[in-house]
Amino acid sequence: MKYRKMGSLDWEVSVLGFGAMRFPMINQTTVNEEEAIKMIRYAIDNGVNYIDTAYPYHNGESEVIVGKALQDGYREKVHLTTKLPMWLVKKREDFDKFLGEQIERLQTKPDIYLFHGLTKNRLEKIKKLNLVEKLEETKEKGLFKYTGFSFHDNFDVFKEIIDYYNWDCCQIQFNYLDVEYQAGTKGVEYAGSKNIALIIMEPIRGGKLAIPYEKLDTKPDIKAILDKSKVKRTMADWALQFVWNHHEVSVVLSGMSNMQQVKENIESANNSAKNSLSAEELHTISKLRKKYDKYDLVPCTSCRYCLPCPNGVAITWIFRLLNELGYWGEQRKDRLLFFYNRMAKTPEELEKRLSEEEEVEGAASLCIQCGECLEKCPQQINIPDIMEKANCIFEEGKKISEFF
Repeated sequence: MKYRKMGSLDWEVSVLGFGAMRFPMINQTTVNEEEAIKMIRYAIDNGVNYIDTAYPYHNGESEVIVGKALQDGYREKVHLTTKLPMWLVKKREDFDKFLGEQIERLQTKPDIYLFHGLTKNRLEKIKKLNLVEKLEETKEKGLFKYTGFSFHDNFDVFKEIIDYYNWDCCQIQFNYLDVEYQAGTKGVEYAGSKNIALIIMEPIRGGKLAIPYEKLDTKPDIKAILDKSKVKRTMADWALQFVWNHHEVSVVLSGMSNMQQVKENIESANNSAKNSLSAEELHTISKLRKKYDKYDLVPCTSCRYCLPCPNGVAITWIFRLLNELGYWGEQRKDRLLFFYNRMAKTPEELEKRLSEEEEVEGAASLCIQCGECLEKCPQQINIPDIMEKANCIFEEGKKISEFF
């Protein structure tokens, strides 16, 4: 296993971390606990010393299973991270409530405690409730050692959060498709300039960048690029090596779902290095990125110029759901509907949930075709038309092939 300095902290972290969000399942609702524990312990036995979980993963079961896996002497071999569910925090006292519950689930105190999924609005909540002060008080009590946040917003917000407090680490989504999405490459470089330990999530974009070779015939243009490359790698390895190539990165999380993935990712980690990819290899990755772009039904760059929508429509998020559905097909629709159905569907529902200080985004049904977004979109996307189609697909059960 390869190791890197954990930012400004005085320890080294394995370049591969175990993300406890995608454990193997017996069916759609039950985690295969025995296999998950075997996978975690196999990873630790092979040098992985960083485990990442969170309050909501697997409906709360992730922390419980991680706690069981770290019995029998395994806890001492790893640095353990979990996260405060910011969307559930309504008052300052919730900090103690959730952390206490998490320590009980894990059967141990975490080493690192992160604010989960920070956005502009959640930063304002942190300020309003004085949660950084609470973070420091709890750290002083010895309930965790290091502080940080995971992130889901744009680069300007990322920079604002980084500059707000002296964090030990931060966790961002980054892969070769998302170089300009959320924090992006600029965020990687900015965190590095501050010597903050950088934890990467979604390096394989939820499996999108890990098409098995035997299934590549369904994506012949991607297969052609890989076949022409002098360097032969699995698609997952290409994706991981791209992230590890960035010297600012400390640890890359992989949400592994079976033992084979664990073994393959450990092998990839053993072959990783900073600034090791040649110009030719980087060109191959660039060509792959451009080919993936053609699978996007909506050419949205997530610039967010269209936001905020005066009617509360989560325009860019809906575009992302449509693009994911277009790529994966109807077999992923149930999972995407899970996210879509958390949105407010009527103005009354949106207003009510906002009045209760709930974090909420608006569905496509809130679009009134006002057209205010049209003049703001640099890609000249017909946003009202796409919202109408999204409403038919996600609300009325129509197939995406009927519209795109």
